[in-house]
Amino acid sequence: MFFRFKEIVSNRYFLATLAFVLLLVFNDRYSILDQYRYNRELDHAQETHSWYQSEIERLAKEKEELFGDQKKLEKFAREKYLMKRDSEDVFVFERKSEKE
Repeated sequence: MFFRFKEIVSNRYFLATLAFVLLLVFNDRYSILDQYRYNRELDHAQETHSWYQSEIERLAKEKEELFGDQKKLEKFAREKYLMKRDSEDVFVFERKSEKE
């Protein structure tokens, strides 16, 4: 049994085939390792794309709601940018952090 294995391993055709397979697996542009890496990058890009698509839809809906109603636009400006009318005073209350 051992004699047969040594004979197969020392065969030059076997060695050439093994070298070719190893070259394809590890050192080729389309190697298995590179294909795995490309597949992971593709999956990540698809997840990112779907997240951005959902964000675009959410923001478009929010934009429609915001610019569709003057009261909502005014509320948004007051909350986000602390805007006020000329006859109003705005008081901003901040909570103290627990460390202070």
